[in-house]
Amino acid sequence: MIAKQHLINRFISYVTVDTESNPESDTTPSTAKQWDLANALVEELKEIGMQDVTIDENAYIMATLPSNIEKQVPTIGFVSHFDTTPDFTGANVKPQIIENYNGGDIVLNKAENIVLSPKDFDDLLLYKGQTLITTDGTTLLGADDKAGIAEIISAMEYLIQHPEIKHGKIRVGFTPDEEIGRGAHKFDVEKFGADWAYTMDGSQIGELEYENFNAAGAVVTVKGKIVHPGYAKGKMVNSMYIATDYINSLPRLETPEHTEDRQGFFHLYSIEGEVDSTKLQYIIRDHDKEHFEARKEMMLKLADELNSQFEKEVVTIEIKDQYFNMREKIEPVMHIVDIAEEAMQQAGIKPIIKPIRGGTDGSQLSFMGLPCPNIFAGGHNFHGRYEYVPVESMLKAIEVIVNIAKLVPEK
Repeated sequence: MIAKQHLINRFISYVTVDTESNPESDTTPSTAKQWDLANALVEELKEIGMQDVTIDENAYIMATLPSNIEKQVPTIGFVSHFDTTPDFTGANVKPQIIENYNGGDIVLNKAENIVLSPKDFDDLLLYKGQTLITTDGTTLLGADDKAGIAEIISAMEYLIQHPEIKHGKIRVGFTPDEEIGRGAHKFDVEKFGADWAYTMDGSQIGELEYENFNAAGAVVTVKGKIVHPGYAKGKMVNSMYIATDYINSLPRLETPEHTEDRQGFFHLYSIEGEVDSTKLQYIIRDHDKEHFEARKEMMLKLADELNSQFEKEVVTIEIKDQYFNMREKIEPVMHIVDIAEEAMQQAGIKPIIKPIRGGTDGSQLSFMGLPCPNIFAGGHNFHGRYEYVPVESMLKAIEVIVNIAKLVPEK
């Protein structure tokens, strides 16, 4: 397949470019620095021999590998995103390469005593003897989803260099702002022109996912009344106390740290408070559509109950849907999952089919008319200092992409 060092060099050239997105921005991409990598990717796609390479005014990249067979077969696509999460800094990434990992602790940063240990992350033990790329403990790595981009480009490069491998038309797409939920918002599905696609945005080797959360965001605003504390009796209304009542009235065990598998949750991720005003920001997640709707209704009813204790409305809530479970769009075309599963098996990989406790561009794209299951990219511990990726997992992902390209004309 692709030479190991070539893949490492490609991946590192991506992760050392800061592409952190910004949810507070209303531009696309949300940060100007995303253009730095986007423009470089355009040039690289051209250099390896891809056709119809385009980048639009919002930094969405598309390119084509033309069919090399006579018969008509479906056009397929592969999609990844080049932004990194604002949850943890992606500036000045300094990757470390751990060759022939021995299964022990990895010191990421000696000065700050930051250690990546299988005692905390037992998945590490799956990769004994392999080459790991880690952070230096002060930033994230960016394998989410620059590993996916490296794999897609490497697979296209391999197919171009091996024309004896027969395949239909393949489209690739790279998006900004996936990490802030906007990666598919301005994706031109009609222009992309694929019958279906795969996002290369999963984690552990073998992951194959076609079910994800239904997702919404909620902003709860509580208005209080500030007066001098020495003369506050019967007058002051402390918004932070009311906000605390709201927080404590939601099911305490239905939070991310207490749930797994298909269990949904309420996640309070930001509080800004003073006596006069407090703002709570939540995300709401559930795989089951009815449970998802019930969660939103619970939050609205709780606001009404708290308001009933006051003469005027003090609690307001705004809920916005973000994306939905793509399962309902994938199940009618399950052959696209079957092809990916067979491609993994041909690569000697046992498929791990499970629901995503999150979302990908593919969930939104599926509802936009482009069915789009998710395939592993190989990284672990996304969105933080302990992120790492085994190079061998990335090589296997490349092999899976190539296998899918070969299988489609055979079906």
